[in-house]
Amino acid sequence: MVRLPAFTHLCITFFLHIFATFMAAPVIVDITMFALCPGESECSLAIFLTGIQQAIIGLGSLVMMPLIGNLSDKYGRKALLTVPVTLAIIPLAILAYSRSRNFFYAYYILKILTAMFCEGSVHCLSLAYVADNVPEGRRASAFGVLSGIGSCAFVCGTLSTRFLSTASTFQVATVMAMLAAVYMRIFLPDSIVNDNLSTPIMSDGKLKGIVNQDEESDKTVQMFKTMPSIEDMHALLKTSLTFSQAAAVSFFSNLADVGLHASLLYYLKARFHFNKNQFADLMVITGVAGTISQLLLMPILVPILGEEKLLAIGLLFNCAHMIVYSIAWSFWVPYAAAMFSLAYVFSQPCIRSIVSKQVGPCEQGKAQGFISGIGSFANVASPLVFSPLTALFLSDTAPFYFPGFSIMCVGFASMIAFVQSLMIRAVPPISNQRVGDCH
Repeated sequence: MVRLPAFTHLCITFFLHIFATFMAAPVIVDITMFALCPGESECSLAIFLTGIQQAIIGLGSLVMMPLIGNLSDKYGRKALLTVPVTLAIIPLAILAYSRSRNFFYAYYILKILTAMFCEGSVHCLSLAYVADNVPEGRRASAFGVLSGIGSCAFVCGTLSTRFLSTASTFQVATVMAMLAAVYMRIFLPDSIVNDNLSTPIMSDGKLKGIVNQDEESDKTVQMFKTMPSIEDMHALLKTSLTFSQAAAVSFFSNLADVGLHASLLYYLKARFHFNKNQFADLMVITGVAGTISQLLLMPILVPILGEEKLLAIGLLFNCAHMIVYSIAWSFWVPYAAAMFSLAYVFSQPCIRSIVSKQVGPCEQGKAQGFISGIGSFANVASPLVFSPLTALFLSDTAPFYFPGFSIMCVGFASMIAFVQSLMIRAVPPISNQRVGDCH
C-alpha cells in the first residue's frame, strides 16, 4: 500500500463505503418487522418482501454489472465509481430522517432502484481498479487485502451499531457514505488502461457544454456499442476453460451466500429471539475473523497453495458453516459457526484473481463485470427459492419441524460450488499475451 498510493486511496474509499453500508445491516431486520409485523418475532411478510427486494435488485444488477464494467474500460474506473458511491447515500438518508411505516416504504422502493446500480458495482469496479494498478504476481494478495479492508469496515460498522441508537446509526451511516463520495472525488486518481479508448465522462469540455453536436451523437452511439451483447458474454466464456469454471463456481457460491443472507437473520430471530445487538455481535465475530484471515493469512497462503486450492478450502468451510447454522441447537452455536469465516473468506478474492489472469489488461472491467453479473443472476434466483422456503419452515404450517431446513439447502448449493472448484486447474496467465487486444 505504501508503494501504491492509488491503491491506498481506493482502500480508504472502499472502507468508508462499506462501513456506511453495513452499519444498517444489524438494524434493518428489526425496522422491517416493526413496520410490517409490530410486536411479533416471526413475520412471513417481512421474509417475502426481503426476498422480492433482493430478486428485483439482482435482476437489475444482472443487466447493469456487465455494462458498468464494460463502460469503465472505456471511460475510466473513477467516473463510473462515482455513481454508485453517491447513490448509496439516498436510502440511508431516508431512514436517518424517520423510520415510520411510510418512510420505510419509501426506503424500500428507493433501495431497490439505487441498489440495481450500487449492489456489487463498487466491488466490481474496485477489483478492476486493483487489476489496473497491481502487477499480476501480487494481484491475488492485493485482492485479499481489499477484501480484508472490506471485512474490517464490516466489523467497525456493525460494532458501532452495537453502541448507537437506531436513529443515530442511520445518521452516522449517511455521513460516512457522503465522506466516501467526497474523499473519492478528491483523492482517488483515475485508472485508465488505454488513453486512446478513454473518453472521460466528467471532462471539462462536457461540464462547460462545449461539445459539437455531431461529436456528441458519435459518443452516444459509441456508448451504446459498449453495452455487452450475448455474443460478448459467450466470447468471454470461451476465453478459457478456467474462466468458464470460475463463472460456474461464482454462480453457485453467490446462490448460497445470497440465500444465507436472505434467511439467516430471520431464522435466528424466530429460533433464538436475536435482536440488533446479537446480530451485531455475530457480524463482528464474522468480520474480525475474516479481516485477520484476509490481511494476514491470505498473503502467506496464496504463494504456497495457489488460488485454486485456496478457493476449494474456502468453499468447503463455507458449506460447513452453513450446515452448522441449520442444525444450531443452542444460542451459542451461531457464534461458533461465525468463526468459520477464518477460511471461507478466501473464496471470493481467489475467484476474482483467477478470472483477472484469464483476460487482457483492457478487458478487466468487462471480465469482473461479467462475474458480478453472474452473481447478480444468482441474486435473482436465490431469494425466489430460499425466502419462501424459510417462511414455510419458520411457520406453523411446515411439513415437518426443521427451522433451519432452508439454510441446509443453501449449504448444498455451496457444496456444488466446492465440487466444481476441485475441477479448476492452475494454468499460465494469458493476460500478458492479450495487451494488443485493446485496439
